[in-house]
Amino acid sequence: MPNIIKIQDLGIPQLDCYARLSEVQLLRYYEPKEGIFIAESPKVIARALDAGCVPISALVEEKQIEGEAKEVLERCGQIPVFTGTFSLLSNLTGFPLTRGMLCAMRRPPLPSIEEICRGAKRIAVLEEVVNPTNVGAIFRSAAALHMDAVLLTRGCSDPLYRRAARVSMGTVFQIPWTKVPKNLSWPEEGLGVLKKLGFHTAAMALCEDSVSIDDKRLMKEERLAVILGTEGDGLAQTTIADCDYTVKIPMSHGVDSLNVAAASAVAFWQLGRRTD
Repeated sequence: MPNIIKIQDLGIPQLDCYARLSEVQLLRYYEPKEGIFIAESPKVIARALDAGCVPISALVEEKQIEGEAKEVLERCGQIPVFTGTFSLLSNLTGFPLTRGMLCAMRRPPLPSIEEICRGAKRIAVLEEVVNPTNVGAIFRSAAALHMDAVLLTRGCSDPLYRRAARVSMGTVFQIPWTKVPKNLSWPEEGLGVLKKLGFHTAAMALCEDSVSIDDKRLMKEERLAVILGTEGDGLAQTTIADCDYTVKIPMSHGVDSLNVAAASAVAFWQLGRRTD
């Protein structure tokens, strides 16, 4: 059973991870080993536990101890569970807790590109997508709409950032993902690895030589990597030039583009439905 601790002093160091450390500091908490992350809401925390993530402590609104958090806490063993009123916890964290629960957890080690691509037919590649809300939404679409894995360049927002994981509804723990390693240049070497693994690459971009997203050649590709670019500027020209296809979503009413998260859902729905 968890060790329930009613908060008496907001300044104790055990609460630093919830109140006073940045996402980057959490990422480097055990450097050079993997750091920690904060999962928000019982549903997200449950999916993290399902994926094998190890809980360290929890912060739970008093009324949720026997409420929505109860089943999740029963799975967490004898970790310290700090608790207080809704207003106290909101003052501590600076935001209202979703469903009244946060959990500090150890980060799992990142797999290799080869590991996440093993057996995959369709993967999503995110290039410098920096908004955690967009990253979370893309993961949710990828998991729901037939992508087998997600690869992120080093400049992307981390999928385990609290907001990204919450927006994803915990799907960041359900679909394999990793980041392009530091010793691998992007796009040159990174795309080269994907091509060696048998993937054709499709850059989502508005170019004159783009093919429509429902192009029959795309649909018939055995292994396809769908590459989406940063908010605003989109993909780098070098990335577009190095891809096998440049792909666009046909639009109406004079609209020239979609938010990257919305575009990802359209792309995954169409391109995830491979035809033999």
